[in-house]
Amino acid sequence: MANRLRLGIPKGSLQEATLRLMRMAGWEVQIEGRSHFPRINDPEIQAILLRAQEIPRYVAEGVLDAGITGYDQIVENGVEDQVVEVAEFVYSKQGLGKVRLVIAVHNDSPYQRVEDLEGKRIATELPNTVKKFLQQRGVNARVEFSWGATEAKVPELVDAIADVTETGATLRANNLRIIETILESTTRLIANPKAWQDDWKQRKIRHLALLLQGALMAQQKVGLKLNVAKADLPKVLAVLPAMKAPTISPLADEDWVAIEVIVDELQVRELIPQLKEAGARDIIEYPLNKVVP
Repeated sequence: MANRLRLGIPKGSLQEATLRLMRMAGWEVQIEGRSHFPRINDPEIQAILLRAQEIPRYVAEGVLDAGITGYDQIVENGVEDQVVEVAEFVYSKQGLGKVRLVIAVHNDSPYQRVEDLEGKRIATELPNTVKKFLQQRGVNARVEFSWGATEAKVPELVDAIADVTETGATLRANNLRIIETILESTTRLIANPKAWQDDWKQRKIRHLALLLQGALMAQQKVGLKLNVAKADLPKVLAVLPAMKAPTISPLADEDWVAIEVIVDELQVRELIPQLKEAGARDIIEYPLNKVVP
């Protein structure tokens, strides 16, 4: 039987961002109806669509060889020492990269510190992590599992919540304020230790990590091509950033050269006018699929 990697792909909040990243990296994942076994254009990968909450446990137990999930879910499952962390991918539901697990209370609440929640009721979808944090802070509170819409439970049903947020906008919209950050979380690629000891599987997982990281880096960068007269080349190079150094090629006209460079997308708005003023001509901006340093 041919080698095959069992890969857990997160269903839910991380799903669209993960599938988009995999597509840029070269893997087309097609989800059909309610099936948990999507088709993928790689016969060496068996993709399994699961909730991010479940993936760390299944990877630790060897049901999956590898999986993509959030660090907060790894901590919640208590398997930090039972999986191999292969790579960190700084992306999330809204594309900002990092999320925070925070404790929040109603704006009108008298509670200002986590210690003020002694004996109070806290709702969360990450009860194990919250209980451990409170224990470390010496706070004895009633932590209960929330099945969703957690932010709507304060103050009528609970005194506080512990929830994951990217921007804090949802919390503010529900008249909540943050009093404590429990942890920061990013997306991780993890592997089962036994699978990691298998040469073929480790190589496949490493290749997956390399291409996903390349695709993620490409989301933040663009390529620029431009023509420059040799007389203006020093001025253009003075304003032109590059990952290492720009590629400079001769043109048919010996007095001109072509330059190609990769730059941060956020720089382009300011950079193109500066290049034009420095003497650059025929400037072309183009998107990238992968950047592998």
